[in-house]
Amino acid sequence: MDGKDRNLGLGEKWEKKGKLSPVGGLPEVRRRLNHQNQQPEDECLTPISPELANLIKQRAKELKIRKAARSWAAQVVNDFRENLLKFLKNSTDQPFFQSAEFLSSGSYFENVKIHSPDEFDMMLKLQAPSLLTMTKLDGGLFYRLDLNRPTRSPIQAFLLENQLTISSSKILNAMYELVRKFLKTYTVPDKQFCWKVNRKRPTSPAVTLSLCRIGNNTDELMSVDLVPALMVHDSQGWPQGVRDGPDVDNWLGRKGRQKIKSLPCVFVPKRLKGRKLGEDAKESWRISFSIMEKEMITKHGHTKTCCETYITKCCRKQSLMLLKSLIEALKQRFPKELEDLCSYHGKTAFLHTLSIRFSDNMWTRKQLPQCFLHLLGALEEHARSGDLPHFFVPHCNLFSASVFPRKSLAFLVNALEEQRKEGLPLLKPPALDSPLRAVSFLEETNGKQLNPKPAAQSLQFTNQLVSLVFVAALCICFIFLV
Repeated sequence: MDGKDRNLGLGEKWEKKGKLSPVGGLPEVRRRLNHQNQQPEDECLTPISPELANLIKQRAKELKIRKAARSWAAQVVNDFRENLLKFLKNSTDQPFFQSAEFLSSGSYFENVKIHSPDEFDMMLKLQAPSLLTMTKLDGGLFYRLDLNRPTRSPIQAFLLENQLTISSSKILNAMYELVRKFLKTYTVPDKQFCWKVNRKRPTSPAVTLSLCRIGNNTDELMSVDLVPALMVHDSQGWPQGVRDGPDVDNWLGRKGRQKIKSLPCVFVPKRLKGRKLGEDAKESWRISFSIMEKEMITKHGHTKTCCETYITKCCRKQSLMLLKSLIEALKQRFPKELEDLCSYHGKTAFLHTLSIRFSDNMWTRKQLPQCFLHLLGALEEHARSGDLPHFFVPHCNLFSASVFPRKSLAFLVNALEEQRKEGLPLLKPPALDSPLRAVSFLEETNGKQLNPKPAAQSLQFTNQLVSLVFVAALCICFIFLV
């Protein structure tokens, strides 16, 4: 999952001096920043060395997913998804899942996935009853969901003893059981591989599966996060705290904001982080903004013509992909110190930056090095101040001490500053590629047959040719000597 587990933004409020604005609860200081950051194009450009600029541009090209890898991964995942839906529709074990549908979300479907298509997020939409009582458990991300009255519909199997509270743990456990049962009857189209269910993580809302080579379960080529998602009825909409939608009027316009607000509200079965949790916290649901994020990143331009042609292409997505790559490299380099860091922190800083620097003139393709460094500086500044408000629920601070320890945050500030001052050494390509890249390479070279034998045959032929040349040379030398 993009930003796996996303243990972010619990109860601590974003305390910041300044009057709260009526839109989304953002402080008035944010509105002043909107004006201060909309400078003329030439003033936004920060001179950087040609070497660093070339590194950033080259790395951006290398982060693109190969067509062969994308095609193979899409074929495997689509077959899995279609067959799982058929299984659920015909299954009598859990009637509540029979009407389920898939919602595509995450970085792959936003076209900002990096390196290779080895991670997919898929939400399994489950329709909630017409009216729910949403009780806020924190600053606005986590809720307890209750029915307004008892029901005899299929959702009854997932209610607590009071026959009103919808149990997130029961629905997630049922999802695990259904997927395990499905995999007993399912075969991957490429019979060299199989899906396996990973161990359950305490606070994860997903059933995570890994695609592995048969006989080698440790070599993961791809992972899929299946997230059961409870969709609120259209007549009810979003909870009161987020009903106004994000503050994107300057960036996407009022119509764009209205469209975002009209998107369906979805809850995922995620437990609050912490010890000695109460019963409400153990059965909590978290709002998912994946559908909103996909809409905003897909239609990211201030004008409708942005990225419609090669001439109007911008560098917004490339900047995000570079930041994701750097965050990934930092986590690999410092896994213990930056355990709490995830790509969602970078994505949040990215969305804030887009809403402030909304003009398309500030994101032209030639400005990629400057734009990326500006985005990197924005994340560093958020970390330095300890304030990274959730883009959709500003009262929730993703860098609060309760979810991101101050020691780890100080380490992150130093790491980002070091990268910026030393020319982004961790942005350079990694020495090792993912297993899926090796698979895609074999597909390209062997006519999409995942079989290394032709390479071995080629090596054998080369050795024979070298032997013949050597024998011929000896014969010529012998003739001349005679």
